[in-house]
Amino acid sequence: MNARKARLLRPFIRSLSLTLILTQLSAQTAHRRPPQLPSSFPLLSVKVTGSKRYTSEEIAAATGLQPGQTVSKSDFELATEHLGESGAFSSVSYSFEYSGEGAKLELQVSDSGPFVPAYFDNFVWFSNQELLADLRSRVPLFQGQLPSEGKLADQVSDALQTMLVERNVQGRVNYLRSGPDNGPLESFLYSVDGPTIRIRNLEFKGADPKDVPLLQAAGAQLQGQDYLRSTITGDADKNLAPIYVAQGFLKANFADYDAKVVQQSDQETDVDVTFTVNPGRQYKVKEIHLSGSNVLPAEQLRALIHQQLGQPANAIQLVRDTEAMKKLYGTHGYMAATIQVTPTVDEAASTVSYQLQVNEGDLYHMGELDFQDLDRHDRERVAAKWSLAKGDPYDSGYPKRFVDQILKEVLTTGEFNVSIRELPDPADKSVDVSIKFERKEEL
Repeated sequence: MNARKARLLRPFIRSLSLTLILTQLSAQTAHRRPPQLPSSFPLLSVKVTGSKRYTSEEIAAATGLQPGQTVSKSDFELATEHLGESGAFSSVSYSFEYSGEGAKLELQVSDSGPFVPAYFDNFVWFSNQELLADLRSRVPLFQGQLPSEGKLADQVSDALQTMLVERNVQGRVNYLRSGPDNGPLESFLYSVDGPTIRIRNLEFKGADPKDVPLLQAAGAQLQGQDYLRSTITGDADKNLAPIYVAQGFLKANFADYDAKVVQQSDQETDVDVTFTVNPGRQYKVKEIHLSGSNVLPAEQLRALIHQQLGQPANAIQLVRDTEAMKKLYGTHGYMAATIQVTPTVDEAASTVSYQLQVNEGDLYHMGELDFQDLDRHDRERVAAKWSLAKGDPYDSGYPKRFVDQILKEVLTTGEFNVSIRELPDPADKSVDVSIKFERKEEL
């Protein structure tokens, strides 16, 4: 081929080569086109990203989708909707990759706002651990707390109802959203309506034998009462813990307790309640500092403190002693006096030091006086005996002494129920006094 002919054929050859390449690429692309999505297909995996509260496995379990099952695109949409309605997430979306083998699902979530605790008031057919574990297995997004909005609280309620049915318990699960009026939600409280659940006996696991009679006496008011965890918790804090706190076990608690069903019918269930006593460490008093007293000598206030240095810290008695101090201030007209107690604990030495800071406040004076339920004659006789004049420094102990005197010297016929009402007015630093004499009816 001569050079001139070769130059004429060169553009044609390049064009033909480009056409062949494009044809081959088109064929390869057509060969690699993803297969058409069928109506159903195997689920290969579920992956979840975006949550700091839950693991990917927990959220995947909440969808109800498991690798190996046959699914469709509508199942992905329903799972996304289910997660969104729970209230646990502020946003939920999904994507998936499909091949001839099946689909890989990926969920993208964002956690919702703060959760609040859930409490269970009278589910005595389950131990505490058993109840929470069973709920977790049925409601994977439940971890002891719930979002303020959404259906997760209802899902917990439905799971509890199923658990009762499985135990042949005749009752209906309800829950309350607890919190202050016009304030934020603080907790969910679940309970069972239906059977009457009564406390038969109290037991104290881990208690020193010498303390058991004291604990039994302090808890006696619970026997025969309806079982409610909220009531028992309050009673333990109010009546049981002080037995240990008075002996220097300042961090004693009864947080762990269970109810055991001992007798059951459709209408009534009797339970024994077992408290696990956690006395903790016993602390002794190292120092007691008192400051801020000007009107009353510090020595006079110290005389009211029963606690001895080097002895177990009786925090209960110390509270009573500070109340006695405030009462003493009241007899001198300082009705708003306060004593702030600040403990400082030395864990290594098992000691505690107390700082008592006195705030004496302002001096109050006698205000208006009123006698109720007396006829005119008796009122005049009683009033004549009152010696605390309006404007005098007030004495909070005087009304009681006055009533004792009146009942002995003036109102000597018949018996009276007497109530004394003191009304301090912080604005003008006065105290109005109202005394009601209610005559008892003769039998």
